[in-house]
Amino acid sequence: MDKQKVMIAGIGGASLGTEICKALLLAGRYEVYGCDISTTAYGMYDPAFTATYKVDRAHYLESVLDACAHAGASWLLPGGEQPMVLLGQANDQLAAAVISLIGNAPGVVALCSDKKATFKHLKKVGISIPKTGFISQTADLELIGFPCIVKPSTGTGGSDSVFFASSSDEAMIYAEFIRRNGGQAIAQEYVDEREGEFTIGVLSYQDGSAASSIAMRRCLDAKLSVAYRGRGGLISSGYSQGYIDLFPDLCRQAEEIAVAVGSRGPLNVQGRVRDGILLPFEINPRFSASTYLRALAGLNEVAMFIHHLQTGKHLGPVTIKPGWYLRSLTEQYVSRDRLK
Repeated sequence: MDKQKVMIAGIGGASLGTEICKALLLAGRYEVYGCDISTTAYGMYDPAFTATYKVDRAHYLESVLDACAHAGASWLLPGGEQPMVLLGQANDQLAAAVISLIGNAPGVVALCSDKKATFKHLKKVGISIPKTGFISQTADLELIGFPCIVKPSTGTGGSDSVFFASSSDEAMIYAEFIRRNGGQAIAQEYVDEREGEFTIGVLSYQDGSAASSIAMRRCLDAKLSVAYRGRGGLISSGYSQGYIDLFPDLCRQAEEIAVAVGSRGPLNVQGRVRDGILLPFEINPRFSASTYLRALAGLNEVAMFIHHLQTGKHLGPVTIKPGWYLRSLTEQYVSRDRLK
């Protein structure tokens, strides 16, 4: 059987794009191509890709479509948050080119791209959340309390521009920094990590029912996994590693979140636990950068979702291998004459 050709848009090093590539290759049914706006993106020279393409930032969609046509790829996967948003707005052009974008529904992407709107919606439908609110003046912090987390309401994945504030003065400084960078800041109640921080992937079918869910209790000992530690607080980084197991109660709560936002594809829920209740602090309507670790554990979400989109079939249960799933960074040499 000929392997299906898949294009991944966004293949920077140690990124979602390169992790998706590894998950697809693990499935053994795909020929994987990649493209990126950066000539020095790690994945551009990763031999795991059959071929890679430099795309034009100024004419992004057209360049990605050209790369897909050259590779003969009919499946297109966003390898990051920005490609997800940009490509998600191009349904008509993708359909005209007979290319299927693998991702969540546009309405879900739009909702989850606005953290304030997301958490307001979750609270309205009865999902437990940390105290969350916009910051425009010191009085806005009274209902949140200290310490708290300050971050942009829109954009950013991982822990970019996420700050730990122990006082109103600190919180307002961070809020002003975010404002000057074109964003609007929200403050969120700080939940400590005593009962664990989890990243949970929920894959939903096109009818909204859950296809699978898998949880990792994050290991926060390694420097790679920590963005900030000090003054009684800790912020994790975008590099998840830790212990994968069934965690049925937490997975059920994450599936309820997926239903609440109307998920129709991949959704990654990050949160901490208090008294057994999952309190989400980040919800991304895409595959997670830990998707390859999940595939190693026995749940290949990317391959499962493509198969569902092709056949419309609901898939049977899979067996998870509980254990520690750890990661590191890799290096490679690229000579000047090979630079794309």
